[in-house]
Amino acid sequence: MIDPELLDILACPETKEPVSVVERELIDKINGKIKEGILLNRGKQTVTENIDGGLMRADKKYLYPIRDSIPVMLIEEAIPLDEFL
Repeated sequence: MIDPELLDILACPETKEPVSVVERELIDKINGKIKEGILLNRGKQTVTENIDGGLMRADKKYLYPIRDSIPVMLIEEAIPLDEFL
């Protein structure tokens, strides 16, 4: 779980939009695609490691993965959400 104080200061590194924690249902869908080996991140690399959670950009275009309770706020690691929403 993300500390609420940390969440208040986190923003998309590209657009500076706020981010919010996503529901478990979306994480499960994303992890399903990861398991199938068919999910590409924004850097066009296949995502191979399941995520524990995610932070969605305010425009709902990208999700920044959370692994081991650490948000990965790198533009190329963001997961496009167009097929999930």
